[in-house]
This record gives sequence, C-alpha cells and structure tokens, in this order.
Amino acid sequence: MLAIRPGPLGTVVLVAAAPPSWRVPEFILSLTAASESTRRAYRTDVCQFSEWASRAGLDAPSDVDRRRLRRYIAFLSVRGLTQRSVARKASALRRYFGWLVRDGAVEVDPALGLAAPAGSGRLPRVLGAAEVSEMLGDGAVPPDPTEMRDRLVLELLYGSGLRVAELCGLDRDTFRSGNTHIGVIGKGAKPRRVPLSEPSVALLAAWRDGGSDEFDAQRLRQRADRDPMALLVNLRGNRLGTRDVQRILDHYADTPTHPHALRHTYATHLLDGGADLRVVQELLGHQRLATTQIYTRVSRERLREVYESAHPRA
Repeated sequence: MLAIRPGPLGTVVLVAAAPPSWRVPEFILSLTAASESTRRAYRTDVCQFSEWASRAGLDAPSDVDRRRLRRYIAFLSVRGLTQRSVARKASALRRYFGWLVRDGAVEVDPALGLAAPAGSGRLPRVLGAAEVSEMLGDGAVPPDPTEMRDRLVLELLYGSGLRVAELCGLDRDTFRSGNTHIGVIGKGAKPRRVPLSEPSVALLAAWRDGGSDEFDAQRLRQRADRDPMALLVNLRGNRLGTRDVQRILDHYADTPTHPHALRHTYATHLLDGGADLRVVQELLGHQRLATTQIYTRVSRERLREVYESAHPRA
C-alpha cells in the first residue's frame, strides 16, 4: 500500500503504508525519544515488512513467527542491501514487536534476539587533529552572534561528543554560567551529564547570557519567541534542527563531513589519549560496552596508518 504525504515546495511524496491491522501509526507515536529521521526510517522499515508479509499470507503481526522474520532478513541480504541497512531494519522490527508485546497485541515476541548477518562493518570517519583545529578555530568568542552559535555547535559536537539530536534538544535552563558540565537527554530518554570543553563554557556563557545589550537584542530578534526554551535557534527563530547543523558543518569543514563524525572523532581521540573504555562508554551514553568497542578498532587502524607512513621498515 502507498500513502501520500506533503513534500518540499508543494510536491507530494509516495510512502509505504501498512494495513490498519499492523498499527504502524500508533507504533510511530510511541517513539517519543527518537529523532524525526529515525521515526521516518522505522515507519518505512515496518511498512516494507508488512508488505512482504502480506504477500506471504500474513495479515497481521500476530501471524508472524521467528522463522518468518529470519526468512525476511535473509531476503533483504539476498537483495543486496548493505549490512548496515539490514541491521537497521532488524532493529526497527525488534523495536516494533517489543512494543506490540508491551501493548498486549501479541503474546510472544518473534523478534527477540533477531540480528542481521554479521559483516565486516564500516569504520566511522575520524578527523585528524589538524582538521579539527582548523574547523574549530582558536576557541575565542566571536562578536557576531551567528558565528558564535556556529562555533558553539561545533564545540559541543566535538568537545562533548553530543549526538545531533541531543544538541538540538538542549534547553536554556540546562546550562548556568560557570558550569563545567551540561545535562543532555540521550537515546531512550536517558539523561546524562557530560563535561564541557573550556571553549564551550565560554561560548555557552556568552550565547546564553549575552555579551552586551546590542548582542542581546539581536539574539532575541533571532529567537522571535517561537521556542523560548530552546538554547540554540536558527535565523528564523526556530529550534536548531538536523539540517541546520549539517549546513553549519558544510560551511566550516574543508571536506564533506557528517555531524556524527565529530562524535566519532571525540571518542577516538579520548582513547588515543589513554582514556578508559568504560569512561568513554559513560561519556557517550552507550548502553552496551560493545557499541563503544568499535572505537578501539578505529584507534588500532589509526595507529597502523601512522606506523606505515612513519616507520622506514613498515
């Protein structure tokens, strides 16, 4: 089934839709802590599965068993999807069926322990120290409010390893002048406190409290009372969004860089500097240590690159 939703500039977009028995809209509404992009992806993933299941004669989620789910994952792999894409779809189905069990719609969770086939995986991009320094500048507080906000965004992504959703979700009352930590709401609506870099502390104080009457007036005009709780806003006065963050990075980065690369770089540089893996796990807000261990592999790869480029007998 297909549904129509509004697209940019007055266009329309066809998206997958599931029969009412699959209760996809209710599931999406339950994802209160997920970003908009995650909700869109999960909606597509569950609707695609419901379409495949319908062709197999399964009319509702209660008809699905573990064997069918594993067959679907195998089907996705045969179609040539990347291991990363298959893993995300498996994650969506685990989340979906877990919600159905909690809601009482199905008695047994057929997706419990469902996993995508193991693959080599792709190492996250890590920026070099010189590249980071060039992007962040000298850490001084710029007088222009837009540049001040941009520098603050970059400092929080790299200096504190925030996810983009955590950054955009910051409210004004999460920071007080003189604080060296900031509270964020991570995945699963789990709060944590992360340390701030020295430039972040200075930028946050200047941005939140205003450096002068002239600056304060300009900042308030930007805010336009559209979201008075938001710490970071765009030029239209709305809370900063994912696309705003990407545009900021596009402006300051010499090469195409995804905002999440700064979080990868934060974790890798901590490990390169001797930080304990458990500490890095806590700073990143990872629930499982295995999620953090990818960065140990990144560090080993970086060490190998340095060895091969610098040692005469490498």
